[in-house]
Amino acid sequence: MENNTEQYFNGKRVLITGGAGFLGSSLAHALVARGAQITVLDAMLPLYGGNLFNLEGIREKIEFIEGDIRDEALVQKAVTGKDIIYNFAAQVSYIDSKDQPFLDLDINGRGHLNVIEAVRQFAPNARILFSSSRMVYGKILTSPVSESHPTDPLSLYGIHKLLAEKYYRYYAHTFGLDTVSVRIPNPYGPRQQMKHSKYSIVGWFVRQAMDGKAITVFGDGAQERDYMYIDDIIDAFIELTAYGVAGEVYNIGTQERVTFGGMVDAVLAEVGSGSKENIPWPENYEKNETGNYVADTSKIEQITSWKPSVALAEGIARMVTYYKQYKAQYW
Repeated sequence: MENNTEQYFNGKRVLITGGAGFLGSSLAHALVARGAQITVLDAMLPLYGGNLFNLEGIREKIEFIEGDIRDEALVQKAVTGKDIIYNFAAQVSYIDSKDQPFLDLDINGRGHLNVIEAVRQFAPNARILFSSSRMVYGKILTSPVSESHPTDPLSLYGIHKLLAEKYYRYYAHTFGLDTVSVRIPNPYGPRQQMKHSKYSIVGWFVRQAMDGKAITVFGDGAQERDYMYIDDIIDAFIELTAYGVAGEVYNIGTQERVTFGGMVDAVLAEVGSGSKENIPWPENYEKNETGNYVADTSKIEQITSWKPSVALAEGIARMVTYYKQYKAQYW
């Protein structure tokens, strides 16, 4: 299907929560180039990836608000008058969701409910897009994984992502809000946080390799994952903003079958330093392994012209080039 989104965003008033993070800032750059009027809302919470350098080059062209999606009055003011709202603000670590369950619920549950309730009251005609996760599926029973696959998350992070999806679907069906949810796989690319290993696994491995350290792989590393370059993710967000059906959820993915160990090998080959160390699975860790994941993307492909275009090796090469140039801003 041939669609054209180049003119769709021109002059649109857009709010991006979590807009100084990896996904949000990358989208902000793309939409500024399309003529959108961008407001970024970000709490700049430690360790969650908010980095003002991510907005370098467009900072003077956008409005930036430092604030939290749990702040009702602030969110109500931020959504008012907006045509499109991207709700990317989140607690982003499945590890922290286990260690700090109420924080995860507060941000990824109540925070998102706060945003969508504000939209209902103050911007009922806005399109709102939510970035969900493959983690909502849990153990993979059939592959490739379609949107109708059972959802039985293995982490509180996945549970609360699914909870937020339910909020968006409920508000679409009950109040007629124009919501779309997107289940993304393992994202990677420039502007990803590099300070710790709690999330952004490809980014962390790139850092380990650039620092000449060993990358640890549990077991044989044979589990398959869907590693998706940021430009392909942003293109999907843009297409689904224009053409996604209200109340629906969409998978995106590359369908490039890559093992975890293969991803590590690709990182090491591109960086040219570092090493790989295979060790046994830690006790009780393997039970949280979802199994091989490859997304079925036929649903999005039926309504848009979107197709992923960046293979893993090329994406990692672009990522390494970026971090070699801007290392001081991310280490």
